[in-house]
Amino acid sequence: MKRVLPLLSLLLSFGGFAQELAFVKYKGGGDWYANPTSLPNLITYCNQNIDTQINPKPQTVDVDSPDLFQFPLVHMTGHGNVFFSDNDAENLRDYLISGGFLHIDDNYGMQPYITKELKKVFPDKDLVELPANHEIFNIAFPFPDGLPKIHEHDGKRPQAFGLFHEGRLMLLFTFESDLGDGWEDPEVHNDPENVREKALKMGANIVKYAFEH
Repeated sequence: MKRVLPLLSLLLSFGGFAQELAFVKYKGGGDWYANPTSLPNLITYCNQNIDTQINPKPQTVDVDSPDLFQFPLVHMTGHGNVFFSDNDAENLRDYLISGGFLHIDDNYGMQPYITKELKKVFPDKDLVELPANHEIFNIAFPFPDGLPKIHEHDGKRPQAFGLFHEGRLMLLFTFESDLGDGWEDPEVHNDPENVREKALKMGANIVKYAFEH
């Protein structure tokens, strides 16, 4: 219970959500720091378009830190290895079942590692692909076909997977989409403006969903 109370008290004190987002720093050697301009740009977009008042400077939080409970939504990305210790897994599990939300965006190459490590967090849960009519694809901006494709890698279709607790989506894993690349500064990937806009709109959907559920 000691880990649940900090999150609940913060949610109540901010009228439903704390106005901060964070990058998740994890172990294993993977580049958790990939896409450094992604969250700042997404926050700016959300504050301008869906009436949030999020601190424009995202924080960084370790998986095993009690500070994790300060954030209603945390974002994790990278290309490579991920490792969760027992303490990491326990802390992340407590955070998620107490109302937190984790968005994991595979920046190409992360999928086999994160899938394995999530089994440490929830041994009895499996990632489930979300249907295109799930609320997260329409809560602020409509995506009738589900998760948009932002960057090509293997030519596979984009997929969104979730973990649920008592019917609530608490973790979203976006695969073969690269939303975070689309949130970055325009000169980083030279994406067309309509592609960046698509990525930011989907990101805003994730933020709004996490804040309201």
